[in-house]
Amino acid sequence: MYQSIIELTNDGILVFDERYQVEFANHMASVITGYNNAELKKSNALSLLGSYFHALVAELFTHPERYGEKSCSEGKLCTTGGVTKDVEVCIAKAITSEGERKVYAYIRDISESKRIENELREANEFFANLIASSVDGIIAADMKGNIIIFNKGAESLTGNTAEEVKGKIHITELYPEGVAKEVMKKLRSPDFGGVGKLKPSHLSLINKVGEEIPCQLSAALIYGSSGNEMASVGIFTDLRPRLLMERKLMETHLQLANSEKLASLGKLAAGIAHEINNPLGGILIYASLLIEDLPEDDPRRQDLTRIVQEAGRCKEIVKSLLEFARQSEPKMEPVDINRAITDGLFFLENQALFHNIQIVKNLDPALPFARGNGSQLKQVFMNITVNAAEAMHGGGTLTISTTFSPERKSITIEFADTGEGIPEGNLSRIFDPFFTTKDVGKGTGLGLSTAYGIIEDHGSKLNVKSKVGEGTTFIIELAVYPETQTIVEAG
Repeated sequence: MYQSIIELTNDGILVFDERYQVEFANHMASVITGYNNAELKKSNALSLLGSYFHALVAELFTHPERYGEKSCSEGKLCTTGGVTKDVEVCIAKAITSEGERKVYAYIRDISESKRIENELREANEFFANLIASSVDGIIAADMKGNIIIFNKGAESLTGNTAEEVKGKIHITELYPEGVAKEVMKKLRSPDFGGVGKLKPSHLSLINKVGEEIPCQLSAALIYGSSGNEMASVGIFTDLRPRLLMERKLMETHLQLANSEKLASLGKLAAGIAHEINNPLGGILIYASLLIEDLPEDDPRRQDLTRIVQEAGRCKEIVKSLLEFARQSEPKMEPVDINRAITDGLFFLENQALFHNIQIVKNLDPALPFARGNGSQLKQVFMNITVNAAEAMHGGGTLTISTTFSPERKSITIEFADTGEGIPEGNLSRIFDPFFTTKDVGKGTGLGLSTAYGIIEDHGSKLNVKSKVGEGTTFIIELAVYPETQTIVEAG
């Protein structure tokens, strides 16, 4: 009966005598080793199991006190035909009823389990490397909110290291308040990609310094074998580069549309200006002649004077239209920006509008020449200066600054006033032709648009910062004239 039981086991069983010779082998021992029973009984522990397991057999025989002790180890077994198998061998010593010492070896073929184990380990390593090397942030948390996966992409996105968050930060701390709860609610709903899944959605993550990072999240719940929720995992894509690209694309579209609009308006303005100029000249001449022919006390002189004034204002509008409609390419030359500003102020400072305005000049004395058209830039500076004075209603401080950036090879000019400021709703429109917040008859709405067009022609930008009640700053950045840049660097 015992023999039948031994033959039914899945382990190979070998019995060694004191000479380390095989005394008994069951059928499974033949299956595992590839030797038949007769061949096994001619083998010893060394030739059959190899030097390592032979040493274990010998050790048990030479240490009587280890009776009943079992020693198990994994190793390689070379079978017939040179085939190597992964095996687990357990060796134990026993004494028979006749007093003979025997060593028993139990051999289990673990090649398949080793193969599965290796494949599983390789698969785990592959997925671990895949997660680690992903550009997107991958974050997983258990159902208590403890973070268990935090890859390099997540580190880059948030500024936190995996060591700083795993087991130390609750998953909700990476989201704005209430967002984590909303994500879990959507994951459990069938309406956002199916139960347990969340289709790509836009939200924000909180980085290490508390800033909100716009992201696209795809998420899923991980379920156990019994269907219970075990963890949640999210893949976070940084939307900042995409949003920046979209913003630049929109700006490009707006610039293109604005250029086309300005070109059309320019042609229209030029045509209108030329058509109106001649009749206006006639009105001014004949009205002036009529005034000269009338006595000083004639009540009609007042009406004619009003006609001359209004016709003069129309001529100024026509002049602005012609300047706005200018289509010629400006001639670029070296321009002394500080001199251009000073020359403009010389003509303006004595006007009544500037009597109660303090002008502070912070002009860099080592400023190199800018690349530009001198007369056009003077016009821009004067337009902005007059605009600032009007915004301060004849009282306040206008600070004009010039600085040079060697790294950017550019000159920055700033006009900062302490006026009433520009409402946020108007900031995007102040450079539009004919847009003005001044009273009727006080402005044409072409000054800043003309200035903007000139700066655009110089390959630069006219930017504005403003806060209601505090003032406005206009900022111009111009390229340095190449030859003077070389001189500055050499100096």
